[in-house]
Amino acid sequence: MADWINTIIQGILIGGLYAMFAVGLALIFGVMKLVNIAHGDLIVLSAYVALIVTQSLGLNPLVSLVFVVPIMGLIGYILQRGLFNRTIGNDLLPPLLVSFGLSVIIQNGLLELFSADNRRLLAGPIEVATIKFSDAINVGVLPLLQFVLAVLVIGGLQALMFRTAIGRSFRAVSDDPRIAQLMGLNNRHIFGLAMALSLAVVALAGVLLAIRANFDPATGPTRLIFGFEAVIIGGLSSFWGTLVGGVILGVVQAIAATIDPGLQILAGHLAFLLVLAFRPQGLFGRVA
Repeated sequence: MADWINTIIQGILIGGLYAMFAVGLALIFGVMKLVNIAHGDLIVLSAYVALIVTQSLGLNPLVSLVFVVPIMGLIGYILQRGLFNRTIGNDLLPPLLVSFGLSVIIQNGLLELFSADNRRLLAGPIEVATIKFSDAINVGVLPLLQFVLAVLVIGGLQALMFRTAIGRSFRAVSDDPRIAQLMGLNNRHIFGLAMALSLAVVALAGVLLAIRANFDPATGPTRLIFGFEAVIIGGLSSFWGTLVGGVILGVVQAIAATIDPGLQILAGHLAFLLVLAFRPQGLFGRVA
């Protein structure tokens, strides 16, 4: 029984990381109706940025977030103002194709600069530190930190969207960009801020992923799939839904891995397909 409890706890905690993959996607789609195919590769890019920062300055990867988060936020703003804003309109296909091209460029650029070798960020004792709840139940400090950060990030985004002026601007340009512009909002700037915020969250997810597991230039698409599945399970219109979606995905994968390690990824995909078949808007999504 204790083994199953441990399995479910670990699934819940990894679900926090999946939620951070997903919430950036949900934010960008909610504000701009942009499906960012390069999202997974931007997660991996942030891991490589952290690798450069840690090697150059000798910092712990968690401390490197002080530099990586603003760097990725700036990259997001530049990408939006210089690239995606030129394609956003009534047709969803042009930005989708541009993000696909960006994904290919990031993958090949990282491959050229860093080779195909696996890398990992070493965070020291926190990687193996555990909190003992009983003789049979132990929780890793790092996975718990990931989950707590996910809750804080999602809670912060929820408060930002509904309690601040910039959040009202995000919702205004999402509801009707033309009317928002007539009311004096600079849509291009607002879109740039939304992408910057999304990539700031991506930076957190990328660094935590790089501490937890090996990464290489080709791992982005897998992270994109997990992010998409979490956000679809939870519902595109709900930030807290992405957390629930990530937790469901993590728990299903953890239980399947306990039964048969070969079923881990397949079980997550099947859970996603079941939700998509019976509740296409997601568990917490609204029907348009």
